Amino acid sequence: MASPDTFVMPGDNIDPSLIPSHKKLPLRLGPGLRHVPPNKIVPTIAGRIMTDPKKNTIWVENGGGRYIPSPGDLVIGTVHRSMMDAFQVHLVDYSPPTLLPHLAFELASKKNRPQLAPGALVYARVVSARKYMDPELECVSPATGKADGLGPLVGGMLFHVSLGMSRRLLMPRPATDGGVVVLDEFGALGAAFETAVGRNGRVWVNSESVKTVIAVGRAIQETDNENLSVEQQKKLVRKLIKDLS
Repeated sequence: MASPDTFVMPGDNIDPSLIPSHKKLPLRLGPGLRHVPPNKIVPTIAGRIMTDPKKNTIWVENGGGRYIPSPGDLVIGTVHRSMMDAFQVHLVDYSPPTLLPHLAFELASKKNRPQLAPGALVYARVVSARKYMDPELECVSPATGKADGLGPLVGGMLFHVSLGMSRRLLMPRPATDGGVVVLDEFGALGAAFETAVGRNGRVWVNSESVKTVIAVGRAIQETDNENLSVEQQKKLVRKLIKDLS
């Protein structure tokens, strides 16, 4: 990925060397960029230029703003209510709900539908997000018919982070590239836990130990709020692990 020190402002010229070039895949512009014909790419927000060469994608990383559903996004939603054929699910506070069909779960059928009460958490993928229509979610892979890690999230705690932090967690980078290492560090030091990260700025943490859940969530949020370096993250995790013992 591109260096996290490459900052741009709206209207800046982007160094062509930062734009990925895949032999087979078309270039995809993510949030914060606009194509100006014939071949100019212009930032529309201030932030860091980030790229994913494998997917031939480039975007501007900005921790603020409001989450807007996009097809393919992994998200953590809160069930609002159940309707005849779908659940209404909120992805962010004070926003219109998305739809999660009752049959969009592994092994779900008309006679065997999941029972999710208001307030339940689900890990889902955005299927569609068309203008003037409610976005739709799914908790099953269309290719395999399996959950592949998606579905209801039982137990644990939900933590709010910036959109930039959630993207960093979903697209881990090497430590030498300013990556987020708190989860790896907890695991390396023997902490047992599981996580789910939503592109909508939500992180779910679960463990048999409530103290571990709180420690992991706190480390993620502090890394986000304080923009901690790799070494600062490692130091924070060591301190929190010590407090757990």
